[in-house]
Amino acid sequence: MEIGGVELPHLETFSKAAELSNFTAAAKALGLTQAAVSQRIHALEKSLDKSLFDRKGGRVLLTEAGRTLYAYAQRVIDLHREARREITGHETPVAGELVIAASSVPGEHLLPALLSVFGQKHPHVRVRAAVSDSMAVMGQVERGEVSVGLVGRKADNPNLEFRFLAADRMVLVAPAGHVLSRKKAVTVDDLAAHPLVMREAGSGLRHCFEKALDRAGRSMAELRVALELGSNEAIKEAVYRGVGVAVLSALAVQREIKSGTLHALEVEDIHCDREMFVVRDRRRVPPLTARLFLNFLDANPIPDLAP
Repeated sequence: MEIGGVELPHLETFSKAAELSNFTAAAKALGLTQAAVSQRIHALEKSLDKSLFDRKGGRVLLTEAGRTLYAYAQRVIDLHREARREITGHETPVAGELVIAASSVPGEHLLPALLSVFGQKHPHVRVRAAVSDSMAVMGQVERGEVSVGLVGRKADNPNLEFRFLAADRMVLVAPAGHVLSRKKAVTVDDLAAHPLVMREAGSGLRHCFEKALDRAGRSMAELRVALELGSNEAIKEAVYRGVGVAVLSALAVQREIKSGTLHALEVEDIHCDREMFVVRDRRRVPPLTARLFLNFLDANPIPDLAP
């Protein structure tokens, strides 16, 4: 005896649309037309008599019913994959694209090593990664442009979920031969006597430094900011060329400190031990490639790499 109306149609199409938050992008990924995706989602919603997506300005987000169905859909798809493996004796490799955005320190100094190991485990996953500042990365995550972000600060945003990634600390750096290169620590008053090269507003490091100054009852207005730049490499080059000293991530200057081309000092009055985070949009379900990367990060915690 067959029981009618039990099987739910088009779960793969539904899952892809949920993961990409866009019917057009889902159609492209599945090799379908946008109209076909819309028709399939409509058929699924009709069979359940429930709306599965909130449709807003070209983007689609799961409703409560949609989030519930997505969890079951993944169990069904996983069972299909397991059944294929058991019958054929072959594991179906996970393929697809993983889109990441990262702020400068995790993007330049942590992500390459992480992706090298991740790529060995999942060679069929193609990764696209872009580096900017923390606020820009959080905006990309919230708009659904990337699945996962790595950032140097948190934001008070109910749509975003933050997980600890790694620890870092702030150091003052001066070039070899500079008058400060013979010191181990300076005060804010000492620092105010020298031109300072800083990261741009919006970066996690700049935010951390300004908060540390504020806690010490000081402000950026007391310092001689000679130049603001949007990358750590550009700041290091400016320091080499004598533009001034700089406040940078300890992770970003490990190599230069070890080689002796830069000298690291503490700023006695202020302290900025900071954390870096993995960020994702809690309203969206991460695609399988992103879930694999998040699980990989959980299973491979980053040690404290600061000197």
